[in-house]
Amino acid sequence: MLTRFPCIRAALGVALLSAAGLPALAQSSSLTVISFGGATKAAQDTAYFKPFEQSGAGKVVAGEYNGELSKVKAMVDIGQVTWDVVEVESPELLRGCEEGLFERIDPALLGKSDDFMPGTVSECGVASYVWSMVLAYDAGKLSAAPASWADFWDLQRFPGKRGLRKGAKYTLEAALLADGVRREDLYRELETPEGVARAFLKLDEIKPHIQWWEAGAQPPQWLVAGDVVMSAAYNGRIAAAQKEGSKLAIVWNGNLYDPDHWAIVRGSPNKALAERFITFASQAEHQKAFSSQIPYGPVHKDALAQLPAATQAQLPTAPANLAEAQLVSAEFWVNHGEELEERFNAWAAR
Repeated sequence: MLTRFPCIRAALGVALLSAAGLPALAQSSSLTVISFGGATKAAQDTAYFKPFEQSGAGKVVAGEYNGELSKVKAMVDIGQVTWDVVEVESPELLRGCEEGLFERIDPALLGKSDDFMPGTVSECGVASYVWSMVLAYDAGKLSAAPASWADFWDLQRFPGKRGLRKGAKYTLEAALLADGVRREDLYRELETPEGVARAFLKLDEIKPHIQWWEAGAQPPQWLVAGDVVMSAAYNGRIAAAQKEGSKLAIVWNGNLYDPDHWAIVRGSPNKALAERFITFASQAEHQKAFSSQIPYGPVHKDALAQLPAATQAQLPTAPANLAEAQLVSAEFWVNHGEELEERFNAWAAR
């Protein structure tokens, strides 16, 4: 998915119970959970949906969508809500919360807040996992390894095509990092006209050498084929290619990480069951199972500690990888995304 690809609630007592200990509900109880599909949904099915059903809590009817809020808004507006829990990206969570599309969450329902990564429990959602936009390359095709976005821009040391996502988001951040802006200053810089101009000027330097991608599957395919020497990519896509035997490698320095979230659609007739599900999916044992299936980082701290070292090394929430990362600002992209995407499209078309 272009905007990536790329989770938590219930009563405090329930949050502390194991799957087997959750009080059983009638098997006729069902919950519609909508996510982004693909490999992520397959991992959710193994780690969350099936175990939730097996616990006796209720049946999960799993569906998928492209992340658009229009369907959610239509349901809420006419008062006919057929989706209960939806997976949303950070800007959509923020926008949907402001528009009254999601139920509010009481953080006390989750138990100890210290069990979760900072910033993963918000007013209307709980992060289900964390993914990253990373710099990737084929270690079998380069004599020297790139170490930063500055190397991505270095056409002399690393001649050849570069893959970048066709959009302003992530691309402008990478350009400023390549130009020497500190991670913690990225969005202060992008908030200014001078900062935006600086990012586009940096992109001008390599524009003839950019191969734009629009689907997450493209960067690993291009890297393996030798069509590009480096590419921005979703970490999960690169990890999947590594698992298939490729020599693709990730540069975690300057990675841009972003959570996806569970949210409850306002007016859900199954709000209590939805809270049970999100709490269930937020327990360390189930988050561990999810991250064992797909290399997206758990937000429950205990889950990370329970994973093998080799698995941890592939996850955005591993301490070493997180130390070199910058959280993508959902607020910034909600406020400025439309104008910057328009400007990017006009620039790319020239």
